[in-house]
Amino acid sequence: MYIPVLFQILVLFFSVIIHECAHGLMAEKCGDPTARLLGRITLNPLPHIDIFGTVLLPLMLVLLRSPFLIGWAKPVPVNPNNFRNYRLDQAKVAAAGAGSNLLLALSFALIYQAASKMNRTDFILQLLSLGIYINLLLAFFNLIPFPPLDGSKILFSLLPSNISLKYYRFTQISPFLVLILFWLIWPLIHFLVNFFYRLLLW
Repeated sequence: MYIPVLFQILVLFFSVIIHECAHGLMAEKCGDPTARLLGRITLNPLPHIDIFGTVLLPLMLVLLRSPFLIGWAKPVPVNPNNFRNYRLDQAKVAAAGAGSNLLLALSFALIYQAASKMNRTDFILQLLSLGIYINLLLAFFNLIPFPPLDGSKILFSLLPSNISLKYYRFTQISPFLVLILFWLIWPLIHFLVNFFYRLLLW
């Protein structure tokens, strides 16, 4: 059964909203209330909409029958100067996004297992499996260690200051080039996503 485009984009949009809220919640836990004060820790979709990353890119990928569906919401504002431990807290805030997607994938998998035992319709099961797949994809996509993705912030926080600064300057590329990079390493991402997807549905 084919999942309609609208449902695919809604699952993606819900997942990227949770991703951004996780950044904001972790930042607040680390001492920075910026996202909370600006009203960005919310499930209301309007403050999170990024015209290209949330609407145009996913729609384009669906219409082009891309092998993957990816996108992003408007990043939550974070002020690292408020962190109690600048380098460690930056890594924690960055990792919270991918972590939230992994938790969502696990949650969808648990609901899928329960629904399958209750003989729910194929549409419900495929929608849940789509949630698993999209969240695994978002997690691995965001862990790519190139700006502006979260993986780069985690890596910068772990590397010595002089090395992280050089790496940051070396890897300054546009979001469009990040998408090209993602396309180039898609076979690896595809393998990882499918491995954990099958693991969760086993």
